[in-house]
Amino acid sequence: MSEQKTITEFFEQDHDRLDELFKTFQQSKRSDFPKAKEAFTEFKFGLQRHIVWEEDLLFPIWEQKTGMSDSGPTPVMRNEHRQIGQQLEAIHQKVANQNPDSDQEEQTLLDLLGSHNRKEERALYPAIDKVTSPEERETVFGSMKSIPEERYKLCCGSH
Repeated sequence: MSEQKTITEFFEQDHDRLDELFKTFQQSKRSDFPKAKEAFTEFKFGLQRHIVWEEDLLFPIWEQKTGMSDSGPTPVMRNEHRQIGQQLEAIHQKVANQNPDSDQEEQTLLDLLGSHNRKEERALYPAIDKVTSPEERETVFGSMKSIPEERYKLCCGSH
């Protein structure tokens, strides 16, 4: 995970990876449902893991370094994570029921993610890179590996 030297590079690449999984889900949900379901499940777990990484590791280091915890970007990002999670769950329910009619929920999710990711990529990640040392970033990357799967692999048991 630590080939990247900056938070910005790593998390932008993860955003891109997640975007591709979601596109695969959208493109195959009406023609190859098993493939779509697999892509969605990987997307869902990946996005949940991404959020855990941010909330457990990135946001605390930002808040500790800047003193901004009750105000600033991280409370906004956490609130948006809750909204993203609600849309993700709405799509998950349709996938679980093998219902491909999730276009409206998908568009809402994409709108939320688009705005959210732009704020992170253009402002928050570069700001975190500025207030952290290379060693601190390496610690973050190392800590990401030790977060147990049960923190983000939520759902989908028998679906």
